[in-house]
Amino acid sequence: MPQTIDTAWLIVASALVLVMQGGFAALESGLVRARNNINVAAKNIADLCLSAAAFWMLGAAIMFADGSLAAPSPGEIETGWAAAFLLFQMLFCGTATTIISGAVAERVGYRAYSLTTLFVALAIYPVAGSWAWRGLDGGQPGWLETMGFIDFAGSTVVHSVGGWAALALLLIVGPRAGRFGPEGERPQPSNVPLSALGVICLWVGWFGFNGGSALAFSGGVPGIVLNTVLAGCFGGAAAQIASHLVFKTVRIDALLNGVLGGLVAVTAGAHLLSPEAAAGVGALGGLAVVGASTLLERLRIDDAVGAVPVHLAAGALGTLAVPLLAAPEALTRAPLDQLGVQALGVAAIGAYSFAVAYVGFALLNRLIPLRVSAEAERRGLNVAEHEERSALIDMIDDMGELSGPDALPTPVRVQTGVEIEPVALQYNKVVERVHTHTRHLEEAMQELIRAKSEAETANQAKSAFLANMSHELRTPLNAVIGFAEVMEQESFGPLGGDGRYRDYVETIREAGAHLLSVINDLLEHSRIEAGRLELNESTVDLRDMLAQVRRLTEENAHQAGVALEVAHDEDLPALRADARLVRQILLNLVSNAIKFTERGGRVVVDARLEPDGRIALVVRDTGVGMAREDLRRALEPFTQLNAAYNKKHPGAGLGLPLVKAMMRLHGGSLTIDSMLGHGATVTARFPESRTLAAAQAGDAA
Repeated sequence: MPQTIDTAWLIVASALVLVMQGGFAALESGLVRARNNINVAAKNIADLCLSAAAFWMLGAAIMFADGSLAAPSPGEIETGWAAAFLLFQMLFCGTATTIISGAVAERVGYRAYSLTTLFVALAIYPVAGSWAWRGLDGGQPGWLETMGFIDFAGSTVVHSVGGWAALALLLIVGPRAGRFGPEGERPQPSNVPLSALGVICLWVGWFGFNGGSALAFSGGVPGIVLNTVLAGCFGGAAAQIASHLVFKTVRIDALLNGVLGGLVAVTAGAHLLSPEAAAGVGALGGLAVVGASTLLERLRIDDAVGAVPVHLAAGALGTLAVPLLAAPEALTRAPLDQLGVQALGVAAIGAYSFAVAYVGFALLNRLIPLRVSAEAERRGLNVAEHEERSALIDMIDDMGELSGPDALPTPVRVQTGVEIEPVALQYNKVVERVHTHTRHLEEAMQELIRAKSEAETANQAKSAFLANMSHELRTPLNAVIGFAEVMEQESFGPLGGDGRYRDYVETIREAGAHLLSVINDLLEHSRIEAGRLELNESTVDLRDMLAQVRRLTEENAHQAGVALEVAHDEDLPALRADARLVRQILLNLVSNAIKFTERGGRVVVDARLEPDGRIALVVRDTGVGMAREDLRRALEPFTQLNAAYNKKHPGAGLGLPLVKAMMRLHGGSLTIDSMLGHGATVTARFPESRTLAAAQAGDAA
């Protein structure tokens, strides 16, 4: 007859198992995001209420049909052992069902989850439990129990059953929004210290979970509790090592779940294992957790708290480890025979639990959607399911409304006396400053827009004016130059005086010619800016063009004391371009090179066909060159880089910018390679399509 002390121990153990329920609530609430932690905690309490009630009403009759629970003996009634045993088993059922809540957290509705809890408590757990534990209260043993299946406190019957049911539900509802994919990430836990406290509560509760499974306060209980603690320690240590090897860091979730994996694994054989074997089983459980977690992530199965690795993987491994690590004399069968029975039990209970859970949950999903809406998942189940808000959630919601690309921050609600009141107040001050700066920026932007508009209008007017003044500017200048030439050549007889008139006439002609050149550059630049310069394309023989440019610039080079060389490929093809602009490009580049080359220097003009089919016009000089940082500025209009040379050879600063603009009209490019004091090389490249052979091939196609 059971002793009163045994009954007392079962009640104490039941209380410790109830503490485990609090541990689950703390663990899971801390590992999920803040907007779902209330919902997770509520589910943990609800599944305990529902599963214990369902087990008391029907589940116990299914699991223990003909033993003490059905017909307790007078002694069991007198000591209260039967009631204590029922209480203990009710809480075990609650443990099995609560495993599911953490795995599917943040996406399954509260009402639908409650129905899944009832389904597991009535259709899965009692049936699987009857196969292995039916004879615990003195009734007819279950079929696995008869074969000698060992699962002392439920590594398989409790933990793997919950893990298999959780896996089935995970496959049906799918991962949380944003968990996987190109931008997927692991959601950040809301309170890891709370989760750590939950693990400690579970660890303490396991004293009753494993120790109470002896069903009597015998001398074996201390050894069972010792094995339980050792397994948890070695499970956490092994998981830390595995986490460091796999993830190159010690992940906190791996540490917490590693402890639990060790506890789950040792549960099957805590009464048979030596302390050394218990430590080994615990380490295997911790390793199983890390391995199974990695596998689930690769398969894109989103277990929010790692329930499947902890309870299914570690539970199955711990059950299989019993015959391998327990002393042979502690077994009723030979180790290999026992291993076969253990494997059969794990497979049978796993297949039944997963299959029935998957079919049952899938049918339930057709009647009541298991997953909440996308909007509810975004808002969080605390608010969507329970209208439970918090100052932090309110602040997050207020800030979340500002996520649009054009949204401006607005003040958040301030709740007096809450922890985040200073944060909200400071945030609102920042928002006020942002609004002030935004107003100033908007005013400055409007001013910039007005100034830009005025500048563009003025620039367009200037360009249009210069473009339209071409005739008015060029005609009198040509007349001045023409009359100066007539006077200089004394076409109508000799000029009187002592010869100074001739010097004045020559100065007039040179100044007029220079002024005409400057005005031509200005007008050309204005026509391009105004969009009035159109290409007059023709076939250009570059060899003839180079000869023309040489004739036009060699006198200038001779007077400057600069050697001028012209070269080209013998088989240089013709170019499809505007002949006037090509000549102007070459004249500008050659004149610029002569201008900035000291007496005794050299200017080389080269035209060649490059390997990629482009025609390149290259002008190299040995002149003063440019600093690297000035190369970009040299292509800006009206820029003067060399003050000393500009005084001797004044100009508008449009030579290179005009060449760049003309090349752009042709679809080409202009590059400068120069070093101060070491000359410059300017290359104008026409696109391959303007090489005559390529252009003709394109026309033929």
